[in-house]
Amino acid sequence: MAIAKRIFDVALAGLGLALSWPLWLVIAALIKLDDGGPVFYTQPRVGRGGVTFRGYKFRSMHVDAEAWFGPRQAAGDDVRVTRVGRWLRVTAMDELPQLLNILRGDMSFVGPRALMPEEIETPGAARVPLASIPGYAARHRVRPGLTGLAQVFADRDLPRRQKFRYDLLYIRRQSFALDLRLIALSLWITARGRWERRGVKL
Repeated sequence: MAIAKRIFDVALAGLGLALSWPLWLVIAALIKLDDGGPVFYTQPRVGRGGVTFRGYKFRSMHVDAEAWFGPRQAAGDDVRVTRVGRWLRVTAMDELPQLLNILRGDMSFVGPRALMPEEIETPGAARVPLASIPGYAARHRVRPGLTGLAQVFADRDLPRRQKFRYDLLYIRRQSFALDLRLIALSLWITARGRWERRGVKL
């Protein structure tokens, strides 16, 4: 399963890069026209075995946004997100550069979401380190994914404790058929621009 999954990841990522390069040019131009800042954004992410890697994305937030607000998940009407960034996020186009992470072997197409080291959850006024939430460490038994069970089916506002349960369920039930289904559902969500939707995305 692991070897077949890796071969599939490399083949699909290579095809995705070959087909999407004109879109990369359009996105880069829009980001530059919007605020003149950098096109790409890199940040540390936690991968398989807890090893940290550099994750690539098109920049969707204002420059130095995390320096002001810290590493936390984006919320609705997030002041850190740019005008172009809002479109990138609802379509998940900001994550296109992660195809490079898949080719490098940092990520897979399907798996738990790659989180930032020291990332926190902010329920109310509390600041909870994600590493202290049950299920966090177990997620690192597999490569993180561009999409996954939690990304597709879990409400964006669901507490991480419950999202991690989706991740652990995927790790237990993972199969090539499940991966294909999650990729197909993810493309459908992208086509409808519903990645930032609260509630059911499908």
